Amino acid sequence: MTTRLSAGDRAPDFTLTDDRGERVSLADLRGRKAIVYVYPAAMTPGCTTQACDFSDNLEALTGQGYAVVGVSPDSPEKLARFREKENLSITLLSDPDKEMLRAWGAFGEKKLYGKVVEGVIRSTVVLDEDGVVTHAWYNVKATGHVAKIMRDLGLDAASQR
Repeated sequence: MTTRLSAGDRAPDFTLTDDRGERVSLADLRGRKAIVYVYPAAMTPGCTTQACDFSDNLEALTGQGYAVVGVSPDSPEKLARFREKENLSITLLSDPDKEMLRAWGAFGEKKLYGKVVEGVIRSTVVLDEDGVVTHAWYNVKATGHVAKIMRDLGLDAASQR
């Protein structure tokens, strides 16, 4: 069973490559709040919906002090194509070895079409300025999840634009 993060946990460190070939570490996010979301594969319908939703709400989230980072096992090159094709404004990170995904409880057994398989678990973790988890959701739905995050964090998208 995969160990999942929960409120009060210190998020495990990571250093991953973004879609522009730059290295990004959890330490780079310290000093500001962060939303780290994990998705299975770029350029699939659900993942595209989710990435576009985060991009569409990025101004409201950054206006409240949140950095937004998406992580998948896709290569940086595929992530760059994803950003370009969908005109995304969020940071996309590549974890091809799935080390960060495992450490964050976002890779493991899940049900897919009634079968138990091993794979990426669509997840979102919110961190405070010190890298401590304030919220963690696992097995989330791609559609409507950003609105739920904003409600749970007490953010009103309409008033932030």
